Amino acid sequence: MEKASNLDSKMYVLDTNVLLHEPLAYLSFQEHDVVIPMTVLEELDHIKDRKHDVSRDARVAIRGLDEVLKDASPEQMLQGVALPSNKKAKTGSRGRLIIVNDHLFADSISGLPGNENDHRIINCAVHLQKQHSDSKVVLVTKDINMRLKAKGAGLKFVEDYRTDQLIDDIALLTSGYKKIEGDFWQQVGECETEQQGRDTYHHVAKSTISDVFCNEYILDESDHFAARVTSYDDKHITLKDISVERLMSHTAWGVKPKNVYQGMALDALLDPSIELVILTGPAGCGKTLLALASALEMIIEKGIYDKVIVTRNTPEIAESIGFLPGTEEEKMAPWLAAITDTLEVLHKGDENPISSRNYIMEKANVQFKSVNFMRGRSIQNAVVILDESQNLTASQLKTIITRCGEGTKLICSGNLAQIDSNYLTPVTSGLTYIVERFKDFQGSATVNLNGVVRSRLASFAEENL
Repeated sequence: MEKASNLDSKMYVLDTNVLLHEPLAYLSFQEHDVVIPMTVLEELDHIKDRKHDVSRDARVAIRGLDEVLKDASPEQMLQGVALPSNKKAKTGSRGRLIIVNDHLFADSISGLPGNENDHRIINCAVHLQKQHSDSKVVLVTKDINMRLKAKGAGLKFVEDYRTDQLIDDIALLTSGYKKIEGDFWQQVGECETEQQGRDTYHHVAKSTISDVFCNEYILDESDHFAARVTSYDDKHITLKDISVERLMSHTAWGVKPKNVYQGMALDALLDPSIELVILTGPAGCGKTLLALASALEMIIEKGIYDKVIVTRNTPEIAESIGFLPGTEEEKMAPWLAAITDTLEVLHKGDENPISSRNYIMEKANVQFKSVNFMRGRSIQNAVVILDESQNLTASQLKTIITRCGEGTKLICSGNLAQIDSNYLTPVTSGLTYIVERFKDFQGSATVNLNGVVRSRLASFAEENL
């Protein structure tokens, strides 16, 4: 391989888990060289035939690499093949994709035993660091322990793959509302107000509120003012006046909000013009209860939708209990016990709560579906409740969102403090991804439900454990 000619050049060595996380990750390093060690290709080859979702990502990665390298000779592969242009790239310069036969390097370079694949990849990066002393060689891996071992072996630059992370800290995640200090109207200069039927709209200067987005709620400290951003341009923001009193008067299937956050959630859930509602918050804040109560209200009482489809990912917290008997819905029942528990709570005052639950499930056409079987479907005129969505990746959520056809409302709920997946963190969760990606979409609203209302015990546990 040719030596890099200046100190600004970088050479990124990709670990296998980066390509499994994002199969076309090598396109994210447009202006720099990307190195794929032979060990990575071997690992992809072993993974591609497994009966897991990760096998699909391995096959996509292999096909993508073949597309780039299909016309290259062995010599060109070792020298590097120009990376294809990527529409997301910010620069016009293009780096090279290089395949390195790391089996030829001596184990003594890094001091790690060479019989482990992770050690071979680290060994490859250390070798390139010595060979290209005037270039910055970076090992990119999502394996924390591998990053520690690489630094211990003498590798100067080791990074996590962060290209798909939209925020650096979960504390920066959009809450879906803004609290204005003091009285809102005391801070407003010019304001035009218009009446459209029962709704009042205010047009205020853009400088009044900073960094707004569509369907964001605005509150102040007076405990009376509440509004929702309906649109904005460079000069003005249009607010729909709701008021805290109206928020707290929302009712869905007998459920009334216990705080203003639940009031904002119900306002978004009961509005058919908002096709995607994302509910985040701690355990016991009422996400599932509000979602299901709103779905029953809109299907049975208002007749807006035809059915409820409830789905969720199925990771296990502890040891597996083995195979489950029955149909798809019967197999999903243990995972979706939160829904049946909620239905029982909604009808606990009835003479026979179990009969009421079964009757409502039949009348509202409540269906339990597995995420595994959502691909290829087209769901029309339904409310889709995606529970525990913090355990899904961005690509899995994309699969589900793109299933929603005309007249369908999707409700995603999740708690980023309770991720059961081995491969996700609060920052890389698909829930975080869609909150940030959809925050300026006119058909979506996000509400972070502050405060645990389940019980005094749950509230104390959430705050202190």
